[in-house]
Formats: sequence, C-alpha cells, structure tokens
Amino acid sequence: MLNYAYRGLPWDIVFGVDAARRLPDEMDQRGLERALVLTTPNQARQGEQLKRQLAHRAVGLFSEAVMHVPSGTLAAATHMAKAVDARCTVALGGGSTTGLGKALAVKNGLANVAIPTTYAGSEMTDIWAVTEGDRKVTKRDVRAVPTLTIYDPKLTLSLPPKFAAASGMNAMAQAVVNVATHRPNPMVGAMAADAIRTLAQNLPLIMRNGDDLEARTGALYGASLAAAALGTGTTSLHHRLCHAFGGAFNTPHAETHAVLLPYSVDFNASAIPKATSRVAEALGSDSAAGGLRLLAESVGAPLSLSEIGVGRSDIEKAVRLALAAPLDNARPVSPDELHELLVRAFDGQLLGSGSAIATGARTSQPA
Repeated sequence: MLNYAYRGLPWDIVFGVDAARRLPDEMDQRGLERALVLTTPNQARQGEQLKRQLAHRAVGLFSEAVMHVPSGTLAAATHMAKAVDARCTVALGGGSTTGLGKALAVKNGLANVAIPTTYAGSEMTDIWAVTEGDRKVTKRDVRAVPTLTIYDPKLTLSLPPKFAAASGMNAMAQAVVNVATHRPNPMVGAMAADAIRTLAQNLPLIMRNGDDLEARTGALYGASLAAAALGTGTTSLHHRLCHAFGGAFNTPHAETHAVLLPYSVDFNASAIPKATSRVAEALGSDSAAGGLRLLAESVGAPLSLSEIGVGRSDIEKAVRLALAAPLDNARPVSPDELHELLVRAFDGQLLGSGSAIATGARTSQPA
C-alpha cells in the first residue's frame, strides 16, 4: 500500500520568456522595496542594468558574490545591506548569487528575490550554506526560500553552451538523487523523473545551438523541477562529496556535480537496484551510471576530478571531510570504499554499471 508524507515549500514563481520585464510590478504587488541587487563580478554590468530597471526600488549593487558563499563575502554583503538600509535583495545569476541572497535572508531577515540565469536550482530549495575556512557548512531553513523567483529563459542565452551543460548536470544531480534513493517519495520522484527526461533531451540541443530558445526554455523548466525535488526531497553521498570538494578545494560547483554523479550512482546501485533502474529509464539508457557518463561526455562536461583541479593527494582529505558527520545514504560507506570511488573519479574510470558505456548505453534523444 502507498504511504507517504509531502510538505511543499512556499514557492512563488513567475516563469516565461520576458518574465524579467515584469519584475518591478511583481515587487510592487508584494510590497518589496529598497532592494540590494546581488551579482558576481562577471555580471556586474547586468546588475547595473537591473538596478536601473528597478529605479527607486533599488538602493545598491553588491557585485562580489563568489562560489560557496565564503564567510568574508557574506560579511561584506551584510555591511553594504545595512549601510544602504536594504529591505530585500534581488539575486541575478546562478548559485553563487542566489546562495548569497539566501544566506542574507537567514542571517539578516531580508526578503530575497531570485532571477536565475543558470540551471543551478538553488532558488527552489531551503538549503543554504556558508564556507568557513576550508569547510562548507550547509543547513536547511525555510527562511532561505526566495520570496519570489523569476524564470526568464532569455536570460540563460548569455550562458555559453559549455557552461550551460555543466550547470545542467548540476540540475541533473538534484533530480537523480531523488529518484535513486532509499527514501522514495512519489510526488518528489515524479518531479525528479520528469526533470531527468527533460534535461537529457534539451542539454544536447543547447550544445548544438546555443541560441535555441525552445531548448533553453526546456532546460530551465527541467532545472526548476529538479530543484523543487531537491527542495522537498533528500540528499545523500553525492551532495556530501560535492560540498567537501567545493569547500576544501574550491572546485567549480557545477563541474564537480558533473564529474561525481555517475560514480555516486554506481556506488549505490547495488543497494537500490529498482530505484536506480528508474533513472536509467528516464535517461533512455541501459544503465543509470553509464547513461549519465555518456550524457556528460556528449555535452562536453568534465569527466574526472583531475580535470577540475583536484590533486590525487587531495583525496584523503576529501574522504575525511565527507565522512566527518553521519551520512544518510542508501549503502553504508567505509573510508576505504570512498577512497576507491574517488581514485576512480580522479582517473575518470567508471566501473560497475558503468560497463554499459562499452555496450552502447544511450542518452535520451529528442522525439
């Protein structure tokens, strides 16, 4: 018999081409004012344009957001928010800016608006994080959920296909861990499976033509579903590893997900074979791990830890960090097993169910 509990998050979403033009009106409807615009240094120009669009609703621009929300960056943003008497933030960009907005919401009580320009998905979860030294500490808090999220596929057109693909693999990870799980939830699983199918179909299309707005729209929709699944679902070994590498070695967030996802899925497959087979089915592949690896390869994502700046000597520290706290995972993880997994990920050698790579595993193709 079917038994489950589901509690959604307080999402408020506007999705569509040119939806960003509606931001001033949407803010007025919700009484949002005195906004501090957040961007990374690379998107500072777009941040200035957004600030002008918001007119009297914006009181400043903080353009120093970086990956993993270092505590120093959070402190600097907090100082500026107080200096300009900000009442809310508007985060334009990917996980770096959205993550900063969420941390400011929890720490300082500021309402936060998210305008994603990547497929990172942080805007749909209550997960927030701050990096202290070499350790990234993640927590859940409903106050981190953005007050408003604007999804405008046109804003993702500026993301080069290579980076769009890596960001899409980050979203794929959020979906996969909520299908291949020992704690399944039918509502979460339905969103996650649809996200896997949609992302697998559209990411290769973006690689073929970065200006394909229909594919960009599909990928953004798939990413929002994946993030919604993560926001109301679970995480496991995969995300623990990604946070360990990101916090300790400052590896690029999306690319770290792309590299590690096939290995973490392969590791857990023997403990949850039926759930893992559902991932393969959604991918249109004979193997979940093999299909994910082939998808990553087809979109030009990195395939090994060595490609993203990790040294072989870093593996031991990553193992210690990943296992420093209790881990809710489908399969128990020993230090030796995790070390072996990461050595294979460093070398780019996928074993186990990944043998499907050699026997013609297929990623989804558009109908």
